[in-house]
Amino acid sequence: MSGDDKTGDDKTGDDKTGDDKTGLTHFDAEGRAVMVDVGSKPVTARTASACAHVVMTPQTLAHVLAGTAKKGDVLGVARLAGIMAAKRTSELIPLCHPLPITKVAVDLLPDPDLPGVRITAEVRTTGQTGVEMEALTAASVAALTVYDMLKAVEKGMEIDGIAVLRKEGGKSGTYERGQG
Repeated sequence: MSGDDKTGDDKTGDDKTGDDKTGLTHFDAEGRAVMVDVGSKPVTARTASACAHVVMTPQTLAHVLAGTAKKGDVLGVARLAGIMAAKRTSELIPLCHPLPITKVAVDLLPDPDLPGVRITAEVRTTGQTGVEMEALTAASVAALTVYDMLKAVEKGMEIDGIAVLRKEGGKSGTYERGQG
């Protein structure tokens, strides 16, 4: 790139993107969106988990529990969709880095007290950036798939509670929801 490159990256590989006042790392000094250079960051083990839930009527949940949804195995298909989505996150979120994901687990738990389905996703990698977006994508797409599988029965279902539960690794260390 030319010497007048405005991305903020100098020839030493130092990442100078981000506004020191806001802490937003995906913008250069002129406010343009940029992909953060993680090349100088150390490779470390990283894990993130996220959640979501789908609220539905007890009658719709009964179809999930009985396996009588017309489209088939709601929880199995949603689990697979969440796993597939985690692997494609960088294609969906413009500034996400493609990562060598080493594990994706998506768990779906029917909850009569909600009533609905609670979803958790865990993603692992060994890399230079975290996998929070992959975990959030997995949980979100699993929830969207639950909706898709059951929309013929109930169109008023609600998807809610999408959040990072925990992240480990990298410079910022461990984050756990509810603990700061």
